[in-house]
Amino acid sequence: MKKLGLLEATAIGVGTMIGAGIFSVLGVGAQICGKNLPVAFLLAAFFAYLIAYSYAKLGSAFVSNAGPIEFIVRGIGDNVITGSLAILLWLSYVISISLFTKAFAGYFLALIGVPLTYLWLSIVEFFVLIFFTVINFFGSKAVGRAEFWIVLIKVFILLSFVLLGFWNVKFKNVVPSFQPNELKDTLYASATLFLTYMGFGLITNASENIENPEKNVPRAIYLSLAVVAFIYVSVSITALGNLGLEGLVEAKEYALAEAAKPILGKFGFVLVSLGALFSTASAINATLYGGANISYALAKEGKLPKIFERKTWFKAPEGLYLTAVLSLLFALVFDLNGIANLISTVFLVVYVFVLISHYKLANITGGNKVFIAFSFIVIVAVLITIMLYQWGSSRDSFYTIIGLILGAFIFEVFYRNASRRIIEKRE
Repeated sequence: MKKLGLLEATAIGVGTMIGAGIFSVLGVGAQICGKNLPVAFLLAAFFAYLIAYSYAKLGSAFVSNAGPIEFIVRGIGDNVITGSLAILLWLSYVISISLFTKAFAGYFLALIGVPLTYLWLSIVEFFVLIFFTVINFFGSKAVGRAEFWIVLIKVFILLSFVLLGFWNVKFKNVVPSFQPNELKDTLYASATLFLTYMGFGLITNASENIENPEKNVPRAIYLSLAVVAFIYVSVSITALGNLGLEGLVEAKEYALAEAAKPILGKFGFVLVSLGALFSTASAINATLYGGANISYALAKEGKLPKIFERKTWFKAPEGLYLTAVLSLLFALVFDLNGIANLISTVFLVVYVFVLISHYKLANITGGNKVFIAFSFIVIVAVLITIMLYQWGSSRDSFYTIIGLILGAFIFEVFYRNASRRIIEKRE
């Protein structure tokens, strides 16, 4: 099987990040920090680069589709914590799929002119998940190969939006404020928007299928983050500058499409809505293909297939059904803000242990221990920040994340004892 080149590997990261980010939570970020939205995206990109450094070093030294769990097993060994994190990683993809599904439903209903009521959103979310569950069970590996072209179309639409709309930006709408309260809200927003950069992790999940992974995995990680950060900041400036804060927050479920109206009128609304549907649909498919299936197999069996492909679901079909059902449940119970906070928190917990593992493996990877320690302190601070934000704004999300962490730990204790499953590191 032909392996993925640098551009295709980069497309995996860019495709997942854009699907998770601009189309999904642009309005949510604006609701939290207002005119400081571009600053929050920049700050979130800085946090992501701190993690990316460790991913790049670890991904070069240990080529494995297990991604972060492989790194953690290498660093702290196979134990109950490692097993719990494997379960949490799978749950993070489950919740991510619910975010993409909810975003798809919002843009779809706005496009066809149907009110965004809970009933209509739930109906669309149900059928979208059914469709992609079937695709992932019977679909061809060629769908994964098409991701490169899907990403090109998404990026083209977003850059067109920026190029056409930047000239009409009312800069009074995007002048940041650095008052203490605004800075606090910007930090909260950056912790939430951190999820928009998490797609780079899927590059390491596909590392065994990338040409020259020792060099191309780090390059793809850094390149995808740079491309996405530029797009996010540019799009947030253009959207805020044209639509204004109130308009962006009011239409947060389909914020980017609404922001295209002042630029291109109804045509712009339709174009961006179609781009959003295309983007979120490909993100659902890519996450089922590249994250959830592999993570489920790892959590259940403790090992991965040698080839990164859809047949993983055939070995454990109940994983596909369980992933779809749980994704629908999260989409039905939480709004975009709640889901975004859940995803960010779960990933941050996993990243904390990736950094701990990298610190212990720094002599092997060639990583700088001082920089790794600095990254650890910053990411722990971000994790505390988002937990404080959830406590103050969404107690349901706060209690849910605590429940997920405790639930994963308790389940792992019983499952590990009953199945005698160990998580194996790849040779």
